[in-house]
Amino acid sequence: MKSITSIAKSLCLVFAAVLLVVGSLFISVAPASAETFTVKMGADNGMLAFEPSKLTVKPGDTVKWVINKVPPHNVVFDVSSIPGGDKALATSLSHKKLEMAPGDSFELKIPADAPAGEYSYYCEPHRGAGMVGKITVAS
Repeated sequence: MKSITSIAKSLCLVFAAVLLVVGSLFISVAPASAETFTVKMGADNGMLAFEPSKLTVKPGDTVKWVINKVPPHNVVFDVSSIPGGDKALATSLSHKKLEMAPGDSFELKIPADAPAGEYSYYCEPHRGAGMVGKITVAS
């Protein structure tokens, strides 16, 4: 009877050790997490600009645009200046709805399959005033 108890204790210790080793692998090998970047629409000084006007992201990251000053604003990606000139991609990335109130925001998650390169965008009502931005998707 003592030998059965001894074997059971040994098996429990071995099982606990294996569980500890396997569990530590999951904790120490954490996947790279996506980031969220904020872009102000309308500069703090009242200028018609995106702040920052240039941003580098990775697929899976999120860009949050927030109305700051001088609304209305939106974000439209320029078909002619995104990798491959993909009209469907430019349309899916764009937020054509005009946001009107300071503090309003919208987010865009960069697609996992987004080609690396530069993506230019603009605010439709203020494009002529130079309200343009650029997102570089790194591979």
